[in-house]
Amino acid sequence: MNRPLHRFADWLHLRWPAGRVEPLPVLGPDGATNVPGLYVAGDLTGVPLLKYALDSGARAVRAIATGLPTTRDRALPDLIVLGGGPAGLNAVLEAQRLGLSCELLEAALPLATLRAFPVAKPILTYPTTFEPAGALRISAPVKEALVEEIETQWAAAGLPVRTARAERVRREGGALAVELADGSTLRAHRVLVAIGRSGDFRRLDVPGETLGHVSPRLHDPTAFAGRPVLVVGGGDSACEAAVALASAGAPVTLVHRGREPVRAKPEVRARVEAEVAAFRIAPRYEHRVVAITPDTVRLAGPQGEHEVAAEAVFTFIGREAPLAFLRRSGVRLQGEWRTPDRVAFAAFLAFCTALYDWKSGGVLHALAARHGAFPFDVPERLAALGGALAEQAANPASPLGVLAISASGPSFWYTLAYTIAIALFGARRIRRRATPYVTAQTLTLMAVQVVPLFLLPEFLLPLAGANGALPSDIADALFPAVSYGHGREYWRAYGFILAWPLNVYNVFTHQPLWAWIGIGALQTFVLIPWAVLRWGKGAYCGWICSCGALAETVGDDHRTRMPHGPGWNRANLAGQVLLALAFALLVVRIVGWAVPGDDPAGRVFDTLLLPGWKWIVDVALAGVLGYGAYFWLSGRVWCRFLCPLAAFMHLVARFSRFAIASEAERCISCNRCTTVCHMGIDVMTPAQRGEPMRDPECVRCSACVSECPTGVLSFATVGRDGFVSLDTLAASPVRMREDRERDRA
Repeated sequence: MNRPLHRFADWLHLRWPAGRVEPLPVLGPDGATNVPGLYVAGDLTGVPLLKYALDSGARAVRAIATGLPTTRDRALPDLIVLGGGPAGLNAVLEAQRLGLSCELLEAALPLATLRAFPVAKPILTYPTTFEPAGALRISAPVKEALVEEIETQWAAAGLPVRTARAERVRREGGALAVELADGSTLRAHRVLVAIGRSGDFRRLDVPGETLGHVSPRLHDPTAFAGRPVLVVGGGDSACEAAVALASAGAPVTLVHRGREPVRAKPEVRARVEAEVAAFRIAPRYEHRVVAITPDTVRLAGPQGEHEVAAEAVFTFIGREAPLAFLRRSGVRLQGEWRTPDRVAFAAFLAFCTALYDWKSGGVLHALAARHGAFPFDVPERLAALGGALAEQAANPASPLGVLAISASGPSFWYTLAYTIAIALFGARRIRRRATPYVTAQTLTLMAVQVVPLFLLPEFLLPLAGANGALPSDIADALFPAVSYGHGREYWRAYGFILAWPLNVYNVFTHQPLWAWIGIGALQTFVLIPWAVLRWGKGAYCGWICSCGALAETVGDDHRTRMPHGPGWNRANLAGQVLLALAFALLVVRIVGWAVPGDDPAGRVFDTLLLPGWKWIVDVALAGVLGYGAYFWLSGRVWCRFLCPLAAFMHLVARFSRFAIASEAERCISCNRCTTVCHMGIDVMTPAQRGEPMRDPECVRCSACVSECPTGVLSFATVGRDGFVSLDTLAASPVRMREDRERDRA
């Protein structure tokens, strides 16, 4: 990419972070996986909060108890629980309460992850007023007290723990078999996986990493007083460890590959900066570890390689979830494709290709019309009914006659199905995500789709025109007369909502339609920019657009399928190419209008360029790919990567006041906000910093706000003076609950 384009891309979008999403198991209600009888609880559900882990363990057991057959082999235990963390322990206690026979397997020591935390590490037992299901209760604010609190309750129950490492779970007849590392197998009717999200520590993959003084854990910082140590990482754990070691009197070198430890919370970064100012921590940002020896570490940075002294090395670079275990057990993971997925995707793309060919005037459309097949035979079908119905259907000025004409075209049935899908799935979304924001947004999307995008062009305008209720000067200006259908091009009414260049056909006409040119200019260059500047791109994409309506309703279950990462972020720029093409076509069209007489440019436009836009952009990209990818790549593929109107709004949104505000002290770095963003935005990074998220891709769907388990995020506007003003329409269930509790108090 040349320098001007690179600067433009960086200004437009690439300056924002591009976070990745860790695959997690695809779970149904109460932790059920795609493997019958196999459930998941705890951190692997995606929320690393102790109280939610406890709750998920107990609720999974309740679901298991409800689903167990009454006539079952009593020689087998009802349940095997894998993992002796808080979720697993609470699950076993709940199984005991419900009278289920249960066995607990733990690979190391119960509560091993908690025990591995540094000495006196503060523990967030949030939400403070939330009481999880099950018998286990937690309230202690630090590690040691919390471990003692849980151990006391577990000891009172008197339940045994078996030390064993599970390698996989598989179906065996009507039961589940747990294969252990020692080669033996245990069988049970149900299995609950509560092994946590930590999995294996990530590795540096450098020489010397296996030396004895290199560790991914820090237990007691005081043991390293006066000894030079090196900490690798840029998150909370690395920064907290560096501060703890420095406070204990150890000279610390903090190594991070980024320009600053962006993953650490502001208060943690502030403590690091204080230790740096006191010369107790030596930061080595934009550095990486090259090799480790018994008493030194070789680093590579912007100025080349050099060595620093280190008698101990701590690598806080994260952990990998136990994905291998889940894959061996046949559990589906979010975002992972298998052969059946690829086959299904290809088949659905083929179906969408046929559907849009039939709807848009392609080969299937022509065949159906030639043979008088559905829906072209609708008038004849109605006439065959006889009587008053046939008489009404034959009258083009009657409501039934108007419907008979509209329904004789494929686009009517396509739009009807589209509208029904938005209405049905919209009602479902309102029930599932019961916040005032989602309710208002979804009802607005449904209303826009039903009235101006279906009833108006397909029924109301033709009915008014047929009965002389539509003024002729307005009809002539907006809906030119034709010799087929309703006698006028009422389909152009879609342009009231679908602005140029999302809908180009009211502007790219053989002769200028000045009314539509005026409407389009007002929409695209006045009203939409005004709304975007105030409320962000989502003012149109999330509240008006029919593409967005289907994404927010039918696509509600598929938000986690949108791919994330730097490469996909660069692909966002494809829409700018289509936007540039739309402007180029507009110039060619204007030249065609301006040149009198026989116009070669106009002929080329009408015979090649406009059909090319229709079949490549509207049909292939917006239709076949955009909707064909719904269940595999989320419902916002077209909106995020290719829509030229979205690309234009992206430019305007760079100057928008809209933001998603965050409270860093609430953030638990669960990454749920980024995972559910079907525009591929890294929401978590600014949330961890306590900074407003101002990525112009945001469509205000509210998924990140509503899914955040601690209520970190809020819709807001940022003034020129930096003042953040929160929206009044509630979008966070957590904050709504806190407000109710505050009101009761």
